[in-house]
Amino acid sequence: MKKIAIFGSTGSIGDSTLEVVRENPDLFKAVTLVAGKNIDKLIKQIEEFKPQKVYITSEENANKLKEKFTDIKVYFGEDGMEEISKSTDFDIGVSALVGIAGLRPTYNMIKNGKTVALANKEVLVAGGKLIMDTAKENNAILLTVDSEHSAIMQSLQGEKQNKIDKILLTASGGPFFDKEITDDITVEQALNHPTWKMGPKVTIDSSTMMNKGFEVIEAKWLFDVNPEQIEVVVHRKSIVHSAVQFVDGTIMANLGPKSMQIPIAYALNFPNRLPNNIEKIDLFEISQLTFEKPDLEKFQCLKLAFEAIEKGHSFQVVLNAANEVLVDAFLNKKIKYTQIPKGIKNMLDNHKPLELNTVEEILDLDQKVKEETRKMIEG
Repeated sequence: MKKIAIFGSTGSIGDSTLEVVRENPDLFKAVTLVAGKNIDKLIKQIEEFKPQKVYITSEENANKLKEKFTDIKVYFGEDGMEEISKSTDFDIGVSALVGIAGLRPTYNMIKNGKTVALANKEVLVAGGKLIMDTAKENNAILLTVDSEHSAIMQSLQGEKQNKIDKILLTASGGPFFDKEITDDITVEQALNHPTWKMGPKVTIDSSTMMNKGFEVIEAKWLFDVNPEQIEVVVHRKSIVHSAVQFVDGTIMANLGPKSMQIPIAYALNFPNRLPNNIEKIDLFEISQLTFEKPDLEKFQCLKLAFEAIEKGHSFQVVLNAANEVLVDAFLNKKIKYTQIPKGIKNMLDNHKPLELNTVEEILDLDQKVKEETRKMIEG
């Protein structure tokens, strides 16, 4: 039985991961649950899955958990996150914390040679080279839970001897692919994703196509390809989850139901597949698959991501940090939707390249950019 640590257990990826654990009790046990502020949901998860260790951000909530569950170890705060992510009493760590918060825990896990199922885009966006080098040095296995990157990983199985010509990274296009983007776009409209159910931050990133920009950066690191070998393809039915084109012109594609449980289960039980109760796709019912090019002038965030790759590592940290603050500001109705790409561009234009070799250096730049972005918003 594999012991699973879920960093981000109360989020959408955490829910899907626990559903896989629930359906396969003979294969997996959730021994560590890491949450943020949602203590009510965490309590329900503790009662059902009976983990050995849990984490919650605040000391007040941690004390409530200690009173209610006297037989488990409870962690909180920065020191608690550091300690629980350095634990070695699990087999696979699911990295699903939102934003840059996932960087240090993921780094700690791979430093200990753990297998990590990565669902946090920002880890590789901000720390790509450091994370990949550290994984290699410590014989850690880095698997991906993103539906697109999992599709690429699956398409590459049995193809290691063959050279990749191009990665075809599919995108749903979000809610605004065939609509005009204006200052009048509301938070509610941007959160109305046509295909996937995700957390609010990721859903906004999908609407701006910044999430696809992050995925381009991820793909560069995960599959060791150049940015020009990655092509974003808008496929609004989200049936083809991504594909790989080889030097002979052959394309290996991954098609499947729209469910995060599938890539999660594949990562947890890699490389073996698990049965599930998800309704299978019917090609006769689908009938047609269509593919379109994204408009980089319309979706400026995707364009900015490609530019950040060209400019270097520290620009990718700036891209991520500025986006995190601007998306939060939009969700809290402090800025207009169109100010997200404008603000990111401004932060990138004013950044001078830096060499970043440690987690501390990356996080320091992240905090600096976030402070500068907040000042820019406040005017």
